[in-house]
Amino acid sequence: QLQFVESGGGLVQPGGSLRLSCAASGFTLNYRAIGWFRQAPGKEREGVSCITSSGSVMYWQDSVKGRFTLFRDNTQNKVYLRMNSLKPEETAVYYCAAGRNSEACYSDSKMYEFWGQGTQVTVSV
Repeated sequence: QLQFVESGGGLVQPGGSLRLSCAASGFTLNYRAIGWFRQAPGKEREGVSCITSSGSVMYWQDSVKGRFTLFRDNTQNKVYLRMNSLKPEETAVYYCAAGRNSEACYSDSKMYEFWGQGTQVTVSV
């Protein structure tokens, strides 16, 4: 049975850090591009970052460049999103999603095939 799970969210103070994980069972992440998206209350889901199977990374939000790092560990079948210097406006549910192929990253959520249930990130004092 295929399962796709995010973890690592929580409550953090402004300026703090979190590391989100994306794991799969019954499914190999290694051969898929993996995207991270977030959805804040009352807002549309937006693409944050994506990593291809070969490890190329792109960040779609200029605001996260230099603070977020996306990387994958193919030996563990996991993808990680390290987030530093978090801001209150980044409070959202964060989702990982598997693309339909290995080397194509898209900021459009419709281009992704499998989704996790999301993990809540709250940045607040």
